[in-house]
Amino acid sequence: MGGKMKAAQISRAGGDWELVERDIPEPGAGQVRVKVDACGICHSDVLVKEGLWPGLQFPRVPGHEVAGRIDAMGDHVHVWTKGQRVGVGWHGGHDFVCEQCRRGDFAMCVNRKVTGFDFDGGYAEYLIVPASALAAIPDEVPAAEAGPFMCAGVTVYNALRNSGARAGDVVAVHGIGGLGHLGVQYARRMGFKTVAINRGNDKESLALELGAHQYIDATASDVVAELKKLGGARVILATAPSAAAISPLVDGLSPSGLLLVPAAPAEPLSISMFSLIRDRSSVAGWYSGTAKDSQDTIEFSALSDVHPMIEKYPLERVADAYEQMHSGRARFRAVLTMGA
Repeated sequence: MGGKMKAAQISRAGGDWELVERDIPEPGAGQVRVKVDACGICHSDVLVKEGLWPGLQFPRVPGHEVAGRIDAMGDHVHVWTKGQRVGVGWHGGHDFVCEQCRRGDFAMCVNRKVTGFDFDGGYAEYLIVPASALAAIPDEVPAAEAGPFMCAGVTVYNALRNSGARAGDVVAVHGIGGLGHLGVQYARRMGFKTVAINRGNDKESLALELGAHQYIDATASDVVAELKKLGGARVILATAPSAAAISPLVDGLSPSGLLLVPAAPAEPLSISMFSLIRDRSSVAGWYSGTAKDSQDTIEFSALSDVHPMIEKYPLERVADAYEQMHSGRARFRAVLTMGA
């Protein structure tokens, strides 16, 4: 194809954003080239910006909430077609041959790749990805909404659908932000009695509008006591990455309940084993999921009318968009858009 493209890159740990012109890359065997329509900005992109990811090589173009169209395909790419709408998320491919892949657990591949970390991501007009990293996007989902489903969406949707909770169970979503505002929508549409937990009452009306049956203001109420009035939560989805806020929640679980943490705090949790033993409860982390999980997420979202709340920025304003995300001012996902 040849030609040039615009990309936003980081050239060193802690460096500033650089809007550069690069050659449009060509796909190799088993790869596709995606013409990017939109790419969400995720908080984990901080790990690229600040050089905190082990083995990271610079310069690097971040971005793992990609929505676009297949522009070109290398040899040995099947199923997919040129022009097809696709998304690319955190999971950037797997080796198919390690022990976990041989068991069909591609998410736990020992050599898995991360989009925008191990190879250049979607803060650009084009990117090259393994065909195994593609998720199909339904026609009715706009690109700017599809991008956040590739990471924020799949993280909470996949966590909830694998949590063991059943329709009618109490499921609490802790933190009404980039992950939590989607978590509330998914929990309600999966048939759970949905409780939203957040500090202050400024997000109460939004949480109820998104589908929460009940809202708990963590600054005005005893969260554990309020959950216990409901018999305890079968699952608490902790999306606000604060160890101090998450740790006490274990006492709000029902017997055999699960505290599920998809957003990692920087500090370790402080949890009493007595609480876990007493109620036979547990704490677990959750990895977002494979490309098929992302496709399941976006298909469920289209089917059940789930939408991310987004703020759109042109690629040229990447620094503004990143700062809006990093400061916590975004309501709730900042998304870069390409072209007109």
